[in-house]
Amino acid sequence: MYEELALERKLKERFGVDVELGKVIVNSAPVNHTSTATLFLTPKKQLYVYIEGQSNLLLSDVKKIVSRMGLKAELYLPPKGQPQYFDEIGKTKFHEVFPGRSHVTTDDLIFYRTLAPYNPALVLISEVKNGEIYQFDTDASSNWRLIAKFAYRRIRTS
Repeated sequence: MYEELALERKLKERFGVDVELGKVIVNSAPVNHTSTATLFLTPKKQLYVYIEGQSNLLLSDVKKIVSRMGLKAELYLPPKGQPQYFDEIGKTKFHEVFPGRSHVTTDDLIFYRTLAPYNPALVLISEVKNGEIYQFDTDASSNWRLIAKFAYRRIRTS
């Protein structure tokens, strides 16, 4: 119970979202050597994964972790008060590589956006692939093993 309240407070402080935890599906599952993930469902039936680690994580790392957990991301929430966080970091990184380019398109930033530091991370999930959720395990042949079975697919409404 205390962990859930602490997580709700972290989400409000770091991401500016007032999310209430309903059901915790996976609690502090390892997703690499130094990071853990908590997968939870809100009372409004939205599925989120919160990833936190001791080492630096980039948006590309978080995308890879979400995919290997067997999840499909709908939205990567930026830090509180910075709605254009990933684009701003992407532009900065792009200009470090191409200092003379003045006209930058969104297509130019696709890769550079993934270089943004993103620890902790909060991701809105749209689907659990095959109804299986995985965690990092060095003893498994693929380094990932099944931790939970949970069927979820978010149906978009207008």
